[in-house]
Parts: sequence; C-alpha cells; structure tokens
Amino acid sequence: MDTLASAVDALAGFDEQYALQAGLDPAQVREWAALHTVYFGRTAYTRKQAVALERARGFSLHQLVAIERRLKRLPVNERWAPRLALLEVRGDYRAVQKAARELLPDDDRTPEDAFRFSASRGGKRKFSGCGDEHVLAALEKQLRSGLDASKPAGPQMFARFADMLTAGGGVQVQAPRPIVAVPADQHVTILADHGDDVLLALSDGTTITGAEYVAALLGETFPTEVALVHPEAGPVNLYRTQRVANAKQRDLARMATPMCPVPGCRIAADLCEFHHITAWSQGGQTNLANLVPLCRYHNRVNHDDPRHTNRRGRIERIRGRPVWVSPRGYPVFRPGGIMDALFGRYHLRV
Repeated sequence: MDTLASAVDALAGFDEQYALQAGLDPAQVREWAALHTVYFGRTAYTRKQAVALERARGFSLHQLVAIERRLKRLPVNERWAPRLALLEVRGDYRAVQKAARELLPDDDRTPEDAFRFSASRGGKRKFSGCGDEHVLAALEKQLRSGLDASKPAGPQMFARFADMLTAGGGVQVQAPRPIVAVPADQHVTILADHGDDVLLALSDGTTITGAEYVAALLGETFPTEVALVHPEAGPVNLYRTQRVANAKQRDLARMATPMCPVPGCRIAADLCEFHHITAWSQGGQTNLANLVPLCRYHNRVNHDDPRHTNRRGRIERIRGRPVWVSPRGYPVFRPGGIMDALFGRYHLRV
C-alpha cells in the first residue's frame, strides 16, 4: 500500500495535545483530531466505521477533511450514510468537493440572529453579526448618510457607529485599571489566611502579614491597587483602601489568567465564569488557590469528577499557574498573565 493510500492510518495513534506541543498548526491539528475521532474513535456504529475506514484508505487527508467539513451541517448520528457515499467518489480533491456540494447543498434556511467578536490584534478587533434586515438596513443608511466622498467610507462609518454606541452613556468604555504587581521573594512561605489578609513566614523564623510585607517594600501609602504574587503559589492577595473578598479573588484570578487557559480559546477573563479547580461537589473551597476564570463552554466541559473517565481535559494548578491538562495527562501552559510577567517561564525551571 503506498503512502497516499494509507494516509488515514497515520492517524490511528494521533494525540491532539502532543501535536499542539510539537508546534503544529492548531487548525490543522483540529482537523486531524476530528478525522481520528471519526475513523478510530469510539462509536455505536462500529460496522459503518470499519467500512468507512477501509474506503478512506484510498483518499488523502485533505480529501477526508473536505468531506468532514461538509458533513458538519448534519447531526453526528446522521453523517454515516453520506460519509460512506462520498467515500465511493473517485477523482482528485475538486471532484470530492463537488460531490460533497451536490450531496449536501448549501443550507437555505434563515440564519439565526448572532453577534461575534474576534480576538484583539494590534489594538483592534473584528466583529460580525446577523439580524433583522430592516434594522440593519436602517443602521446602514444611518452610517452611510453624509459621508465625505473624498475619504474611505469604512473608517467614517465605524467612527459614526462608535459615536452611536457611546453617546448618552449607552456603552461604557472602561478606563485602564492599574494594579502594581509585587513579587514576593522565594524565601517567603505562605502559612494561612489571616482574616482578610495572609500570614507569611520569613526565612529568619518570623511571621508577617501580606500588608506589612507590601508596606515594607513600597511604604505605607500604596500608589494604587497592589497585588502580592508568589513564584510558586501565584497571586496571594490584593491591597487597596476597601477590601471586598469576592471581588478581590476575581481581580487576582484575572491577573493570573487574563484569558481562558484552555489552548486556542480567545475569551478574555473579564467575560469568563469562575471555575473551582477542585469542584465544590468534591469538597473544593472558594478561595484563590482553587479559582480560575474559564469561558462558559470550557467551564461546562471541564472534567470535574474523578470517578469518571477524563475525556475533555481538566484545569490544574502547577507552580502557581492554572494549566489545562489533556485527557492523556499532558500539561499545556498558556503564556501571559502576571506569573510570566514577574517570574518568566518559571514553570520550566528545574
């Protein structure tokens, strides 16, 4: 059997997280992982899977990916029949694409209302949406009216759109909120919570509160909110004029993890839910060491119950950092956050 004919067999032992750690393109990795699930994953349709695998050996991985892209519009349990039909097609990549379009034509159903935002890039974000045609027609008319014909329309329309959103207090644009991060020396050991503060043990055998430690470094008058961060334990406490425990925990957790820590997720911590690393149902506490911001989706699919097989990965805290650990046990560190800013890639040091 030549290399092309056996391309799908190369995915028999495919490990998505290992491939990501090896530096492969995440989009390509996701496509291969989907193929691995189809042809080698667990399924109630084992006979159909066996037939599909045998037929797939005559296709390239690119052709198989093209088939799966088209099948995404169907429920998972309805994909086997069209998949088997497309695996009987003979020809090049375009022939497979054409057959897939003919078998599964474009959906002509009315799209649902939606709004989407991209990740930030160079201080900018993209957004797109779908909604009532009359509302959007009125919006377009408003944005296009009175434009300066000597200048590009796009920037003028966005400026007008931004004015419409922010005028009259409709959308509040948050001002940057400075928080000074103070690294605690490695000789400082965190003993326990001490009221609304933490108790630290110094290498000379004495103890000191977190507030006293920060005051010794910065003076009694803090210039702004001050976060005390330890290289092993992560964020320890947040000091300011008024202390509200729950808000303090959220602020520090967001500093430590500015994005959902699952690889590839673009949701910012401000839009995340707060996840208990050790589930509340399993005795986990609502304290800083056990809290991490996770997006709504990953908070729901995170593996919480040790009594069940880990199929979707879980969050663990490794050397002070919330880290996503794959179902096979591979930790995947996501760069960024206050720990990396203060201590660098400390988790990689021996």
